[in-house]
Amino acid sequence: MRQVGVLAAAGHYALDHHVDRLAEDHARARSLAERLGVDPATVHTNMVVLDGVAAPMLAEAAKGQGVLISQVSATKVRLLTHLDVDDAGIDRAVEVLAPLL
Repeated sequence: MRQVGVLAAAGHYALDHHVDRLAEDHARARSLAERLGVDPATVHTNMVVLDGVAAPMLAEAAKGQGVLISQVSATKVRLLTHLDVDDAGIDRAVEVLAPLL
Protein backbone atom coordinates (compact mmCIF):
# COMPACT_ATOMS: atom_id res chain seq x y z
CA MET A 1 0.00 0.00 0.00
CA ARG A 2 1.25 3.48 -0.79
CA GLN A 3 1.55 6.09 1.89
CA VAL A 4 -0.36 9.17 0.81
CA GLY A 5 1.96 11.54 2.67
CA VAL A 6 5.04 10.27 0.83
CA LEU A 7 3.38 10.75 -2.55
CA ALA A 8 2.09 14.17 -1.55
CA ALA A 9 5.57 15.21 -0.39
CA ALA A 10 7.05 14.20 -3.75
CA GLY A 11 4.39 16.19 -5.59
CA HIS A 12 4.90 19.18 -3.33
CA TYR A 13 8.66 19.11 -3.92
CA ALA A 14 8.14 18.92 -7.68
CA LEU A 15 5.77 21.90 -7.61
CA ASP A 16 8.24 23.91 -5.54
CA HIS A 17 11.35 23.06 -7.57
CA HIS A 18 10.54 21.88 -11.09
CA VAL A 19 7.42 23.52 -12.52
CA ASP A 20 9.44 26.09 -14.46
CA ARG A 21 11.28 23.39 -16.37
CA LEU A 22 8.24 21.28 -17.36
CA ALA A 23 8.19 23.06 -20.72
CA GLU A 24 11.58 21.48 -21.45
CA ASP A 25 10.17 17.99 -20.86
CA HIS A 26 7.19 18.73 -23.09
CA ALA A 27 9.41 20.10 -25.88
CA ARG A 28 11.67 17.05 -25.67
CA ALA A 29 8.63 14.76 -25.85
CA ARG A 30 7.41 16.52 -29.00
CA SER A 31 10.89 16.25 -30.53
CA LEU A 32 11.08 12.56 -29.65
CA ALA A 33 7.65 11.95 -31.16
CA GLU A 34 8.50 13.75 -34.38
CA ARG A 35 11.80 11.92 -34.77
CA LEU A 36 10.04 8.58 -34.28
CA GLY A 37 7.30 9.35 -36.79
CA VAL A 38 4.56 10.26 -34.31
CA ASP A 39 2.57 13.42 -34.99
CA PRO A 40 3.97 15.89 -32.43
CA ALA A 41 0.58 17.63 -32.33
CA THR A 42 -0.70 14.57 -30.43
CA VAL A 43 1.85 15.12 -27.65
CA HIS A 44 0.56 17.52 -25.00
CA THR A 45 2.70 16.55 -22.01
CA ASN A 46 5.93 14.66 -21.39
CA MET A 47 4.40 11.42 -22.65
CA VAL A 48 4.76 9.84 -26.11
CA VAL A 49 2.64 6.79 -26.96
CA LEU A 50 3.66 4.38 -29.70
CA ASP A 51 0.67 2.30 -30.81
CA GLY A 52 0.62 -0.65 -33.18
CA VAL A 53 3.99 -2.03 -32.10
CA ALA A 54 5.07 -5.40 -30.72
CA ALA A 55 5.38 -3.97 -27.22
CA PRO A 56 7.10 -6.90 -25.44
CA MET A 57 9.73 -7.24 -28.18
CA LEU A 58 10.29 -3.50 -28.42
CA ALA A 59 10.61 -3.06 -24.65
CA GLU A 60 13.05 -5.96 -24.33
CA ALA A 61 15.20 -4.87 -27.29
CA ALA A 62 15.30 -1.27 -26.04
CA LYS A 63 16.15 -2.36 -22.51
CA GLY A 64 19.05 -4.42 -23.85
CA GLN A 65 20.45 -1.18 -25.26
CA GLY A 66 19.85 0.90 -22.14
CA VAL A 67 16.56 2.56 -23.08
CA LEU A 68 13.67 1.88 -20.71
CA ILE A 69 10.10 2.10 -21.99
CA SER A 70 6.78 1.09 -20.43
CA GLN A 71 4.45 -1.45 -21.99
CA VAL A 72 0.85 -0.28 -21.87
CA SER A 73 -0.55 -3.27 -23.76
CA ALA A 74 0.63 -5.92 -26.18
CA THR A 75 0.67 -3.30 -28.95
CA LYS A 76 1.32 -0.03 -27.13
CA VAL A 77 4.29 1.49 -25.30
CA ARG A 78 4.75 4.74 -23.43
CA LEU A 79 7.86 6.91 -23.50
CA LEU A 80 8.38 9.61 -20.87
CA THR A 81 10.67 12.59 -20.71
CA HIS A 82 11.59 13.97 -17.30
CA LEU A 83 14.22 15.79 -15.28
CA ASP A 84 16.84 13.10 -15.89
CA VAL A 85 16.35 12.89 -19.68
CA ASP A 86 18.41 15.50 -21.49
CA ASP A 87 18.91 16.10 -25.23
CA ALA A 88 21.58 13.38 -25.37
CA GLY A 89 19.05 10.97 -23.83
CA ILE A 90 16.53 11.84 -26.53
CA ASP A 91 19.19 11.28 -29.18
CA ARG A 92 20.02 7.89 -27.66
CA ALA A 93 16.36 6.86 -27.49
CA VAL A 94 15.90 7.74 -31.18
CA GLU A 95 19.11 5.91 -32.10
CA VAL A 96 17.86 2.76 -30.36
CA LEU A 97 14.13 2.88 -31.13
CA ALA A 98 13.99 4.14 -34.73
CA PRO A 99 15.54 0.99 -36.25
CA LEU A 100 13.17 -1.17 -34.19
CA LEU A 101 10.01 0.53 -35.42
